[in-house]
Amino acid sequence: MEKENDIIWKRASDWILTEQPEWVAIDKPSGILSIPDRMGKERSLKTWLAERYGQIYTVHRIDRDTSGLILFARTPEAQQHFSAQFEHRETVKVYLGMVVGCPTETSGTIEAPIAEHPARNGTMIIHRNGKAAHTEYTLIDRFPGYALLRFKILTGRTHQIRIHAKELGHPIVCDPIYGDGKPFLLSSLKKKFHLSKKEEAERPLMGRLALHAHQLSFHGLDGKKVELEAPLHKDMRAMIQQLRKLRGE
Repeated sequence: MEKENDIIWKRASDWILTEQPEWVAIDKPSGILSIPDRMGKERSLKTWLAERYGQIYTVHRIDRDTSGLILFARTPEAQQHFSAQFEHRETVKVYLGMVVGCPTETSGTIEAPIAEHPARNGTMIIHRNGKAAHTEYTLIDRFPGYALLRFKILTGRTHQIRIHAKELGHPIVCDPIYGDGKPFLLSSLKKKFHLSKKEEAERPLMGRLALHAHQLSFHGLDGKKVELEAPLHKDMRAMIQQLRKLRGE
């Protein structure tokens, strides 16, 4: 019997948004590693791409639990070219995130330095001695108890949007580190919710980090501007649809 993970990787070719001789853009599912972790035992997007293309080069990364756009280089020259743009903040990186509650301001800027937690591996904190981190946010839609925000990051720190959303007072839905980690359940919206006879337990509408790398723009090796977009995944779309129904739409 095939393992669930094997079935997921069989669909991996569907994740390719654009492939060029110098680079490839992927719409990564939540739960997949961008690059190998320190243990190196789990398959990552980079290792799968290396199997497909041969040499593959890291340009940037997104968290395992974040879905959406990620760019890899296929030549050393392309890696150097794109990495310089990321380093000099010449790329535009836009994320969509569902947060708990709603900010009082419809737009704003969060500038709070980020450092590694001294005792918890893989966790970040806001600290005056941390690296500079700059996030802009805009309210896209508000719902009872939740809000959909557009995040534009001007720096690329680990967990930047997640910890800045917490700093804003509105953590990302289902964030197990910087929020309460609770899944989004339809029963929390509908007072007369009933499970079907076939189900033993309710399946969450959103059971993973509700954060999506939505848009990325950069300049190719020929100097032309490239603008890419990965649509919201099915689970985030379903959550938004149910929240709109609750609002009477």
